[in-house]
Amino acid sequence: MTDADVRRVTVLGAGNMGHGIAEVVAIAGYDVVMRDVESDLVSEGYESIEWSLEKLAEKDRLDESVEEVLSRIDTAVELESAVADADLVIEAAPERMDLKKEIFGELDEHAPDDAILASNTSSLSITEIASATSRPESVVGMHFFNPPVKMALVEVIYGTETSDETAEAAYEFVESLGKTPIYVRKDVSGFVVNTVLGPYIAEPAWMVSGGEATVREADAAMVHRRGYPMGPFELSDLTGIDVGYHVREEAGRPIPPVMAEKVESDELGRKTGAGYYDYESGEGANYGASDDSGEFDTLRVEARMANEAARLVGDGVATPEAVDTGVRLGLGFPEGICRRADDIGLDAILEKLETLHGETDEERFPPDDHLVELVESGRTGREAGEGFYEYDSDGDGPGDYRLLNYDLSEEGLLEVELDRPERMNALSTDLLGEIDDLLSSVDAEAVRCVTFEGAGDRAFSAGADIGGFADRSPTDAMDVTPAFETVEEFPRPTLAKIEGYCLGGGLELALACDLRVATEDSEFGSPEINLGLIPGGGGTQKLLRMLGETRAKELVFRGNRIGAERAEEWGLINRAVPAEEFDEVVREFVDDLLHGPPLALEVAKKVMNEGADASLDAALAMESQGFGLLFSTDDLREGTAAFREKRDPEFTGE
Repeated sequence: MTDADVRRVTVLGAGNMGHGIAEVVAIAGYDVVMRDVESDLVSEGYESIEWSLEKLAEKDRLDESVEEVLSRIDTAVELESAVADADLVIEAAPERMDLKKEIFGELDEHAPDDAILASNTSSLSITEIASATSRPESVVGMHFFNPPVKMALVEVIYGTETSDETAEAAYEFVESLGKTPIYVRKDVSGFVVNTVLGPYIAEPAWMVSGGEATVREADAAMVHRRGYPMGPFELSDLTGIDVGYHVREEAGRPIPPVMAEKVESDELGRKTGAGYYDYESGEGANYGASDDSGEFDTLRVEARMANEAARLVGDGVATPEAVDTGVRLGLGFPEGICRRADDIGLDAILEKLETLHGETDEERFPPDDHLVELVESGRTGREAGEGFYEYDSDGDGPGDYRLLNYDLSEEGLLEVELDRPERMNALSTDLLGEIDDLLSSVDAEAVRCVTFEGAGDRAFSAGADIGGFADRSPTDAMDVTPAFETVEEFPRPTLAKIEGYCLGGGLELALACDLRVATEDSEFGSPEINLGLIPGGGGTQKLLRMLGETRAKELVFRGNRIGAERAEEWGLINRAVPAEEFDEVVREFVDDLLHGPPLALEVAKKVMNEGADASLDAALAMESQGFGLLFSTDDLREGTAAFREKRDPEFTGE
């Protein structure tokens, strides 16, 4: 079976995960049956879907009406009828192995012979679940993340006997939902994401238990020094300290004393009002950069995470790309752990683990064989040119980037994608540096046009990554970011393809481009004033010159957002188009730029950019010089000949 054969889906469970998965499946156009053991549970799940769809509709994030989506959702209590016609069954029952095996035994009896049987388990063995059936080759893990409507990642997990056909069909089905799947090719405890997350939660707990740090110091260091979205203790409070406790208990792993103490005292986090932080009488997890004394050993935590990643890669569980996609989309990490390990240096990580193991002789620290192999073979990371990944080490042309993707076609189209969808493509100092490096090192003669876009479907860029700028001094922050200047001064035309949020630094990047095309549901704004800042990257001056004083000051002073139609009316963007027409309109713009005369476009861009800040006389002089320069080019002769011969010109840039 392939994803094309999947037409009708059954979701078993109407709780948070079950009704969330059913909603996602219905939004993607599939008929879905949502089943639970009691009619009240089913009704509550259906009402939750209805509420969620209405919220999405209010935000213009549905392509059709709420009623049309709901019309594809049926409900059931009786399992046999619920799965009778299913091409795919996704089980989303509570995390108890006995319950899941009971359900899969019933599925084996009642589901069609060619149906794919998937479990949404986050930690239990797919192999053991499949053992309850007579068709383990058709059983696969399909681990959605909570909440499914918002989270892009789905782990597709092989059991020991899962067939490639089953896993590939599940993978393709996930893609058809608009989600990002990763393969977990072996049935290991924790799969990929939770395997890497384990040390992030546990190692700081061991350090606090040993009196080496405080809770606030650990959280502040990991967030404000290392850029993670949430500190390990704050995250534990959010997910429930007992959840991590029971996972470790079930896996037979030692439990840090501070974790055990919280569980024993029933202080489990936000849900009980207190955990590592006090959420009732206190201020909760309000740690700041000042709580980072600089003494917390962040390398100890990241070395253990990298070691787990090495184990996953070395054992053939997942590729480095899959591991990094998993932690970025599933956990919101600022970059993949394999990339980060390559940046730190695998030799430094190995040395750290060996030192810790020698000092403590604890089972948490022995280096994985694959990590040792990488280091001994000289593949120690980015500086060596190879680690988990290969890097361009000759310095000739653009390198390999962590936070952006690019492609240069034979026609000369350089497509640049900001690749931080988990942060709505927020502009960190590293991402801006990569933009600057790419445009500074690429062969401009091979480029005819550059496009910028954001990964995912939510944002071009929602602004600057405030956490990523935490360590900048005031004098550093006063400097105009070189990336914006590099984009503005690049000799070829640049186009911003805007879908979703274009705010703050994201708007400043778009303004640095020559042209801007946006979907009608996009939003624009300069919200920096709400943080006690003003737009940077030339934002205040570009807005002033582009919109005039009245509109520019409204946008900056109020910090509000405007829609794409108003942005077009004001002259902030070139076009606001319906989402279904967006690709075609962009294609028309790009086609004109790709096949236009390169020299004339370069001169026109230079004259217009520089002339905007010059007096009229000086600007006219620049225009005259440019006109004269182009008068003797082969492109001019080709253009005039093509005009006379009534054909399309073929410009060469000479």
